[in-house]
Amino acid sequence: MAIHHNKIKALFERFMAGASPAQLLRHLAAKPHAPPPRLRHLPRLTPDLLRSNWRTLKKNTSVDDADEAVFCDSDSLGAISDYSQNIENCIGTLKVPVGVAGPLRINGLFANGDFYVPLATTEAALVASYARGAALITQAGGCTSLILNDTMTRAPGFVFDTLVDAAQFVLWLNAQYDALKQVADATSRYGRLQDVRVTMEGNHVYVNFDYTTGNAAGQNMVTIATAAIMTYIEAHSPITPQQAFIEANLSGDKKASSLSFLSARGKKVTTEVTIAADTVRKVLHCEGALMVDYCRLAALGGVMSGTMGVQGHFANGLAALYLATGQDVACVAESSIGITRLELKANGDLYACVTLPNIIVGTVGGGTGLPSQSAALKIMGLSGDNSALALAEISASICLAGELSIMGALCAGEFASAHARLARGK
Repeated sequence: MAIHHNKIKALFERFMAGASPAQLLRHLAAKPHAPPPRLRHLPRLTPDLLRSNWRTLKKNTSVDDADEAVFCDSDSLGAISDYSQNIENCIGTLKVPVGVAGPLRINGLFANGDFYVPLATTEAALVASYARGAALITQAGGCTSLILNDTMTRAPGFVFDTLVDAAQFVLWLNAQYDALKQVADATSRYGRLQDVRVTMEGNHVYVNFDYTTGNAAGQNMVTIATAAIMTYIEAHSPITPQQAFIEANLSGDKKASSLSFLSARGKKVTTEVTIAADTVRKVLHCEGALMVDYCRLAALGGVMSGTMGVQGHFANGLAALYLATGQDVACVAESSIGITRLELKANGDLYACVTLPNIIVGTVGGGTGLPSQSAALKIMGLSGDNSALALAEISASICLAGELSIMGALCAGEFASAHARLARGK
């Protein structure tokens, strides 16, 4: 992307700080000397391993014993072995405050009841806003939430010599579904191959393998299953690919993309609520009609700025919920794509709806079994069959709560004052 010449000049003036061009070049040049030692990793974490890593850090950085104590308090050291499968080069645990929004009433296929929703964040005003939105929805009798799709995808890519070779490969692959399913399903007790989708681009072939993954988010599960499929293809394909890669970037993994609206990766959820006009005034301090006008204005702003979908701040709620419950927080990049829509009913009531096509959550695997994260899932009563689907409906519902609250604050002129009061105590 182009940079204005005045900005380039200003940046170099800051970097130079009186240095000569030759000094600057030496500063930027590659350095051949040996780096400091790396931190250690062992398959099982122990307090002694952490102390060893801290000795390395204290010798080679500016940290001291007090910094070590922050990461390695007695509780962290006592439970550190629980984290063995979740971290490498470990130096301890990080403390992030957790608040609770709710009770949030959800009338969903899988999440049905009143839920306290844990949110981990360092952003003041966030939990307060989601709590207000949850109270608004609950006063309205709850939101209705539906799972529309449940798919986890891995998308290998294959390179052939010619388009003819690629086409022959696709014809062969299309006849192998039953065999591929048997191979993939054998790698997991819960992962099941559901569909195979092919995209051709000249002599390149992209294959989306779609799976269900039980109560796990399933990204590792589908990677292992797809690796087994790749081995099968290598052994049996009559057309040998020149190159093959287990992920060719057509799955949408951890990226905002328009693909989200054409298919699903994770759980696709839509959630709605209708709120009486008097309740909107009482809780949000504004008129529903003004919120609808604002939503229209903001939608056009989103279109002009090139956003994927149109919504206010799905990422805020999802990141806080993902962090609290042990999800892969990087998945917020694709999970936070979606649509918020407001309409005014003939009687003045406010209709609100959110649709999120890529909610990637699980209640087993990943970080869900860690001590704090497991307790957070317990707060919501999420365990057993279909608990991941329930978590997806909760995720969409808390996003709806956040959308209503932030738009209400913007329409009531309270957005800045709320942050000043809660974030700065003024």
